[in-house]
Amino acid sequence: MRVLLLGADGFLGRHVAERLLADPAVQLTALGRSDDADVRFDLSSGAPGVLARFLDAVHPGVVVNCAGATRGGARELTRQNTVAVATVCEAMRRSGIGARLVQVGCGSEYGPSPAGSSTGEDAAPRPGGPYGVSKLAATELVLGSGLDAVVLRVFSPVGPGTPTGAPLGRIAEALRRAMQSGEPELRLGGLAVQRDFVDARDVARAVHAASLSAAQGVVNIGSGRAVRMRDMAAALAHVAGYEGAVRELDEPPAGGAAAPPYPDGCGLWQQADVRTARDRLGWRPRIGLEESLADVWMEAACRV
Repeated sequence: MRVLLLGADGFLGRHVAERLLADPAVQLTALGRSDDADVRFDLSSGAPGVLARFLDAVHPGVVVNCAGATRGGARELTRQNTVAVATVCEAMRRSGIGARLVQVGCGSEYGPSPAGSSTGEDAAPRPGGPYGVSKLAATELVLGSGLDAVVLRVFSPVGPGTPTGAPLGRIAEALRRAMQSGEPELRLGGLAVQRDFVDARDVARAVHAASLSAAQGVVNIGSGRAVRMRDMAAALAHVAGYEGAVRELDEPPAGGAAAPPYPDGCGLWQQADVRTARDRLGWRPRIGLEESLADVWMEAACRV
């Protein structure tokens, strides 16, 4: 099976590449904007016709799209997450390859959900910010493309390579600096929210399974369990061996007022219903949060 991987140089893309390369039946070609890519191409500005000619030349059986941006203004997010996917879909329609498309979406497409609930694929998406809007628009383009396609809505990925700009990456970096300077207290914001964390290596397994399956539509990828960010921060501090106190900056005042909004626009709670992934992909998460956090800290501790 020949697979064309888009966005192989990103956080999730690197794990997907590693997983696919471990399958002796897969011939992998990576397309991206970095020098490490087999082919350099910018999906947000490149012409669909150029990409279509490349598809005809490579003739992949599966196209996996991990490309995109998580930060930036509405214009940049739309360009990287929506326009880029429109280019991919149009190029695949123009080409004669008949390949399957596996699009990596995100849980932010759903937006806020009631505390205690599990969000299934039939939930009406109501993204709470420009990132979720741009990813939802990409999903709608894929679903309406007429291609053999599946969208994996990944909730909160964590593990080796977690970006320093991600919430857990920021916490790890703050811990590293606090330990270097001997600070007896670490004050952090955004700890009141609860999110569904899933290891990036498990996400890569889901992408691999989706590539081989006939599943179409939307499939949630998460752990199926929401965890409070303050518990994640405490666990990360324990893994790091930090002996100081971890204090919360945004403690809700008495009376139940909500904490400041979390950057993903999903409010205080998000938890995935992952039964579809189990039933249609034969996929379950395998890697526990303890291992994920240990790997996050190992990389943070090695930074200079």
